[in-house]
Amino acid sequence: MERFYNAAADVVDDTLQTAAATAPLRIADPQSGLRVLIRRDWDRADHGARQVAVLSGGGAGHEPAHAGYIGDGMLTGAISGNLFASPSVEAVLAAIREVCGTAGCLLVVKNYTGDRLNFGLAAERARSEDLNVAMVIVADDVAIHDAPQPRGIAGTVLVHKLAGYLASRQVPLDEIRTQAESLCKRIGSLGMALRPATQPGQSAVMRSPELGIGIHNETGTREVTPGSAEDAMTEVLTPLRNAMRDRGGHDGDTRWIAMLNDLGSCSTQEMGVLAASLLRQLGQASVSHLIGPAPLMTSLDMHGFSVTLVPADDALIEALAAPTTAPGWCGLKPVVAPTTFTPDTHRESEALSESAPQNPAVTARVKAAITALREARDTLDALDAKSGDGDAGTSMASGADSIAAALDARRLDTQALPSLFAGIGQLLSRDMGGSSGVLLSILFTATSAGLARGGDLPDALVEGVAKLQAYGGAKPGDRTLLDALVPAVEALARDETLADAAAAARAGADATAELTRAHAGRSAYVPESALAGVIDPGAEAVARVLDALAAAPR
Repeated sequence: MERFYNAAADVVDDTLQTAAATAPLRIADPQSGLRVLIRRDWDRADHGARQVAVLSGGGAGHEPAHAGYIGDGMLTGAISGNLFASPSVEAVLAAIREVCGTAGCLLVVKNYTGDRLNFGLAAERARSEDLNVAMVIVADDVAIHDAPQPRGIAGTVLVHKLAGYLASRQVPLDEIRTQAESLCKRIGSLGMALRPATQPGQSAVMRSPELGIGIHNETGTREVTPGSAEDAMTEVLTPLRNAMRDRGGHDGDTRWIAMLNDLGSCSTQEMGVLAASLLRQLGQASVSHLIGPAPLMTSLDMHGFSVTLVPADDALIEALAAPTTAPGWCGLKPVVAPTTFTPDTHRESEALSESAPQNPAVTARVKAAITALREARDTLDALDAKSGDGDAGTSMASGADSIAAALDARRLDTQALPSLFAGIGQLLSRDMGGSSGVLLSILFTATSAGLARGGDLPDALVEGVAKLQAYGGAKPGDRTLLDALVPAVEALARDETLADAAAAARAGADATAELTRAHAGRSAYVPESALAGVIDPGAEAVARVLDALAAAPR
């Protein structure tokens, strides 16, 4: 099983039934064999007498299109076919009959042959029944230069929104059609995919990245080899902007409404990066509003995106910004220069100062601990690779390097212990990274606070360890650095020597090799068999630091 499907033949019906169960919709009786969804509140004799009904649809697989755009201020209903296949004439005609009142009905159709023919014949049959029906065909794809029949792709969503807005304002059918057709002529869209879509029940198809991909999984117009999101956006925007210039004579002063559409399986982060590239390349001052990034007109799980551009004007902005209850519409966002502020970081420098006082003996011991951590880097990484993500030594060494740099710059006070511990805490939180850096920063910061209140070092360390356990959620026996740290601190609290504390830390670290069940950290997710005989890297680091401190000259 590679995807969460049941029977391939049931995918469309399951999807539509879910839409009908979670939104105010009516759905055609499944026994009819027709896939039609209509606004639950729509009454053709009431609503249909006052405002135009707007219908759209096509093949399934483009979710949230088209059912996701049903709602007040957008579509009145949608008709679905099979995956990537036009709905039947009978289904379209049934939908028209269900919604069309005396104000009429507008069909918004993507420029694919099956859609044009089936929606077109349904419109003709409806007219023969004296129903007032008009149709607009969206052909926004610019992938093929001078194509006689450009495809209708993501730009169709903008036509849905404009038509639905005008209908909600009770604009007559002929005027809605005229404005919708005008918008169709001004829209351009182009897509790219790294991987094509995979139909339910079929094996994945492998193709090279392609530009000019269609929403029905058609092969693109040419293969491309983008090396980054920035490259990919350039590949799309260059021909798209050229096509828009040829189409409408737009110059460099044009303000755009841009829509960034996820074709199916791009992550949120990918779409965010692509959006940044889009704004950067168009020029933020040239983009009036942005729609997305969001899945708007997808192609199953295609790993790609499309960009739609349309010149901005006040009337279109008003229509696209107007509220709608359609759940699939992600909204229109004005693009402005980010407002920045200067973060207040003055506290980070309080424990660090220029030409800080130095105690040679303390400085020597700190440097001995730094050397120990640097030398242990590979060993700690190897231990961590057996129980975590293999970077414990690297993280410890980065913290040690930060402290060493502060010592070399004489910014770390080694004469006053409260300042020394506070400074180390600040350096670790800033430069060590990961949970270990934060936890050790808590230890040193809390110990500094205890020293500043007049406590001696052992008592302050006890307080620091207590804070570490409270925030970290671990305790001795959980296979963490506490298994070495707590015995060492307890030895100091009993007025034992630093050498005794180092021995206690070593015994505690070695004992973790017998602990095969971790209750904190990444080791908690590792099988017991992988932990047997492996010393916890955090505990080993503590033991080595205590050994170095005990061996350093006084």
